[in-house]
Amino acid sequence: MKMMAVCGSGLGSSFMMEMNIKKVLKNLNVVADVEHSDLGSVTPDVADVFVMAKDIAYSANLPENKIIIINNIIDLKEIEQKIREYFEKNNA
Repeated sequence: MKMMAVCGSGLGSSFMMEMNIKKVLKNLNVVADVEHSDLGSVTPDVADVFVMAKDIAYSANLPENKIIIINNIIDLKEIEQKIREYFEKNNA
């Protein structure tokens, strides 16, 4: 599985999210390839799931079922909850 942390510019905040996603996946014992990018560079085929803040999620040209929307990108508990819900919903 490939996950992509996405932010508007693809720099600091998406890299921070990538690190947080890796921490969460380790806690969940899930193996996945995690990278980060800017919104303008992502296409539906570059990852299985995209994690992004709600302020850019609605302008993303990505399938809704491939997006995990985060309200607070530094809240590990929220990131873990949203990723766990995604996996449960999609049997991933």
